[in-house]
Amino acid sequence: MSGHHHQAAEGGDRRIGWAVVVNVLLTVAQIIGGIFSGSLSLIADALHNFSDAASLLIAFGARRIARRPADEAMTFGYVRAEIVAALINYTTLIIIGLYLLYESVMRFIEPEPIEGWIVVVVAGVALLIDVVTAMLTYAMSKNSMNIRAAFLHNVADALGSVGVIIAGSLVLIYDWNWIDPAITLLIAGYILWQAFSEIGGSIRILMMGSPVGIDVRALVSDMQAVEGVEGVHHVHVWALDEGHNALEAHLMVKGSSLVEVAHIRRRVHLMLKERHDVEHSTIEMETEGSSCDPGSNVIGHEISGSA
Repeated sequence: MSGHHHQAAEGGDRRIGWAVVVNVLLTVAQIIGGIFSGSLSLIADALHNFSDAASLLIAFGARRIARRPADEAMTFGYVRAEIVAALINYTTLIIIGLYLLYESVMRFIEPEPIEGWIVVVVAGVALLIDVVTAMLTYAMSKNSMNIRAAFLHNVADALGSVGVIIAGSLVLIYDWNWIDPAITLLIAGYILWQAFSEIGGSIRILMMGSPVGIDVRALVSDMQAVEGVEGVHHVHVWALDEGHNALEAHLMVKGSSLVEVAHIRRRVHLMLKERHDVEHSTIEMETEGSSCDPGSNVIGHEISGSA
């Protein structure tokens, strides 16, 4: 890793570290405020904020692991540690959202009195810290699914704090205690919508799905159109991580010499990189008499089930 990249990575780690510290302190303050005020929405916001701290801690650890070089155990390296961290964080968002739905419904059934002033003051402080935390991670979230998951935790928590402030204000002004679980329902709904809309990306990468934005059939067509290529089969396209796509395929070629076959391979590699953003491609070249079964799948391999 170059000195510039190393310094940038260390700077990012420091920002995440500070974000973890302030979120842990905020969580403690919100729980205390929620207990004394009797506000479910404030405790809900505290739980979500605790998940923010946990998500940032997971993101921090994943960043450190992802920078490890490839070895005998992980020949592709550890870059997918950040994808695993994103999946964990989105999953915790879903669990928290479902829990808050349950608690808000129970609070509608059995209402409890709320101290509005405590709610407003604590939630106001929480909103300020949520904004600061989001600012610490915003730049990194643009290029990292891992950090984006943690960032979205914070955005949802900031909106939750706004909702809590509104709830506390309405309790003070109109004595509407029912607004507290109602706001909690909205917070839970937003958390669930956000988590379900984002979790698919991490699952797709871990399941080795084709990268979003790559038309595999168009890619195969372009490979077949390269001069010297007679057929394409056993094509696999996947994302190593968010920024690096990979491919493996078998090409049937009509080259009569190793030099001609090498030129065809080079043309295919260049086309894949320029047209389809595939930088890492492994291509097996086949000639007449050395090809696979003529009935081979164009995309993927046929996998037979075990007895």
